[in-house]
Amino acid sequence: MNQNNKTQKTSRRGFLKKFGVTLGAAGVVSTLGVLSSCTSNDAGKKFRFLNAQGEWEEVDVSKMELHLDELQKRGREGLPGKKFVMVIDLAKCQNARECMKACQKAHHLKPEQHHINVLQMENDERTGHYFMPKPCQHCDNPPCTKVCPVDATFKRQDGIVLINNERCIGCRFCIAACPYSARVFNWSEPKYFEGDDNRIYDVELNVPQKKGTITKCLFSADRLRIGKLPYCVSACPNGTYWFGDANEDVVTNGTSKESTRLSTLLEEKGAYTLMPELGTKPSVYYLPPKDRLVKYHYDGVNYLGEKEVSPEG
Repeated sequence: MNQNNKTQKTSRRGFLKKFGVTLGAAGVVSTLGVLSSCTSNDAGKKFRFLNAQGEWEEVDVSKMELHLDELQKRGREGLPGKKFVMVIDLAKCQNARECMKACQKAHHLKPEQHHINVLQMENDERTGHYFMPKPCQHCDNPPCTKVCPVDATFKRQDGIVLINNERCIGCRFCIAACPYSARVFNWSEPKYFEGDDNRIYDVELNVPQKKGTITKCLFSADRLRIGKLPYCVSACPNGTYWFGDANEDVVTNGTSKESTRLSTLLEEKGAYTLMPELGTKPSVYYLPPKDRLVKYHYDGVNYLGEKEVSPEG
């Protein structure tokens, strides 16, 4: 083990012991095994999990007090009177991926890490494919926050679900609970940006990133605080994203800067949410794709071409 790794490991051990955490031998365990190891007693709730180094850790939650500085306090409270929502027009997405680039730059992510990812979708081979951006859904009933044993991930009054990596212990229960695969674990040291060493942690930006913690889409909470649209929304060149406040019933397009009533947009465009049967109540809505890259035949040869798909096919 080199000196740097030894120092990092010693530092982490000291931090964990401060909160009543003990380290055990390395091992392999199933998710059920981890969850079944949770216990309660007079000293408080305890649980065991495997950390990123494959070692057992046991945490006594009763000894982990929540200390917040001003940045973390305001980040946890959110913006009063707001209920932020996003609408994604799948007919407009052309897989430019500028939304992904802007997000990665803002949150100091590595190329393989995504808070938002653009997926190629095909519901039926006869209709062709389309592209679907998929951020965190910022659910009104988020399962991720319910399983976090140390209150590191939480839902604010304005509807945004955040993660505090100053408190996160890396148990990854929230990753297992999220049905949308919207969370990423920092298995290795994060990408370094100049100034990160001395930067005060901002929970609304989740920067600086830290090894052994969770990172996720934040709806660009830091931008919303100063009255600007999210990074992804502003970066898209094709007008794919609408963003706004459900309480005001207004959303704004990131490209045209046009504003419209949220309720009208959802009703007229046939909006839907992902996996509504789960009862998570997402704050991200999708408008169905109309223009798709479809397959057609000409003289017995397959070609690809731009074509609007009619209801008749």
